[in-house]
Amino acid sequence: MKKLVYICLSMVLVFGCRDTTDDGPIGNPNGAQDPPEGVLLVFPYQDTLCNEGENPTPTQSTVFFEWVPNDNAESYTLTIENLNSGNITEYQTSEFIFPVTIDRAVPFRWFVTYDLQGETKESAVWNFYNAGPGVQTYPPFPAEIISPNMAQNLPNTNAIVLQWEGNDVDNDIVSYDIYFGTDNAPSLNTSDSTAEQLTVSVTPGTIYYWEVVTKDAEGNSSESGVYQFRISE
Repeated sequence: MKKLVYICLSMVLVFGCRDTTDDGPIGNPNGAQDPPEGVLLVFPYQDTLCNEGENPTPTQSTVFFEWVPNDNAESYTLTIENLNSGNITEYQTSEFIFPVTIDRAVPFRWFVTYDLQGETKESAVWNFYNAGPGVQTYPPFPAEIISPNMAQNLPNTNAIVLQWEGNDVDNDIVSYDIYFGTDNAPSLNTSDSTAEQLTVSVTPGTIYYWEVVTKDAEGNSSESGVYQFRISE
């Protein structure tokens, strides 16, 4: 079970990995209200290696998470997931540049939300690797499942297309293994596929489980986690 930690902070004076191209605000220069949408993420960049950390130890460094401020938001919730452990941490802040000390040589997922009139506005979801000492190659990010979505109920059909997307900071993904079946721990269906989709036969009224293992040229791999969907009768 993922561990959820809530930490309320307004400002933390530490230094670390940050986007140094522009230290100023990136809000609307005309002072007009931003549309009531989710904020735009700035840094750490999507599907990249964050290697600018300051105050590093052999196991941790500080990363400055940054997003474009939105005039509709009084405060933000920054959510960071350690993709190795599954631990999720949430930080409440009124700032749009927020420092967090995180593990090194570990992949992370992050996004930002805020509440507007009882509705949660959510940014895109970005992955990155926090660089580690002496690491020459990094495993791929877990495959992003595109379709079917988790617990999706699909119309009656005899075949569907499983779709996913793989990313790797080293750009050396070579293939995917796809596990699929009616058991919660699905068996291997297709190995060493170079495509990012697979057509499978299904039976109406049945629940299916599937998982994608991404493999790179260095022998590294990552697991998407098991997803499920149901075919209607």
